[in-house]
Amino acid sequence: MSPEVDLIKAIRTGQLSEVIAALDAGAEVELHDGKGDPGLPLAMACFMGFAEIARELILRGAKVNFSDNREPTSPLSMALRGGRTEVVKVLIELGGEIPQGVQTGLTDQELMLARWKAQHFGASTSTSDPSGNEQNVIEEIQMVGCYGTDTGVLEADIRRFVREMDNKK
Repeated sequence: MSPEVDLIKAIRTGQLSEVIAALDAGAEVELHDGKGDPGLPLAMACFMGFAEIARELILRGAKVNFSDNREPTSPLSMALRGGRTEVVKVLIELGGEIPQGVQTGLTDQELMLARWKAQHFGASTSTSDPSGNEQNVIEEIQMVGCYGTDTGVLEADIRRFVREMDNKK
């Protein structure tokens, strides 16, 4: 079979490892749908609720935004139509724009956190290597438990950051 057919089969069955294998084998990330519009793999992943597959496709070049994300075939519209709030979070975290008045199904806190992640990891994680090329650096901290830890200060910092971000727009 062709890598594109393998990619579509892997997305339909929700097999992230198979999606990665198909992409590594040369499958195009922006396959066209039956009408000739690009973005079929991401649209399928969004509608079916495969957040990590959507993340992988976007990281490999799939377009997260259309000129108008209200279009029925946009990744955001597909996720909303499928009722996939986890996918909506991933789209926002990776730069997806929410048009004015569109209901995402996320709580205010979930929306705020997804926007914060988009700003934090999109703008603050680049460094330069010796050749002058920028690279993304993401630090992950694993914590087994935080019994008795007051997270109010962290939450206040996140809220303040998001308010500042919204005021800049």
